[in-house]
Amino acid sequence: QVQLVESGGGLVQAGGSLRLSCAASRSIFSSNVMGWYRQAPGKQRRELVANIFSGGSTNYADSVKGRFTISKDNAKNTMYLQMNSLKPEDTAVYYCNGLWAALNYWGQGTQVTVSS
Repeated sequence: QVQLVESGGGLVQAGGSLRLSCAASRSIFSSNVMGWYRQAPGKQRRELVANIFSGGSTNYADSVKGRFTISKDNAKNTMYLQMNSLKPEDTAVYYCNGLWAALNYWGQGTQVTVSS
């Protein structure tokens, strides 16, 4: 079992920045891939925001390219999402996700609200 705990969400004005953190109870070095997903108000599905693979390669949703940066610190077992130039449409609950040996784990989510 792996616990993922997100932090860093909050209320920010459009154009502002936030950094989300995801602390894992297990070594993230051994994770196949980790990522950030979000679920906007009124939407039923979570969408991929960004993910990072064990080798360090990254992938971003088109809507956040150039504004968000995903990274991880293996020594701290923590993944990050630096979010700049935030827009009201970025408002959502952001979830941390990790895959270890074909088992998928989710955090509890952290709310990000961007006011116009």
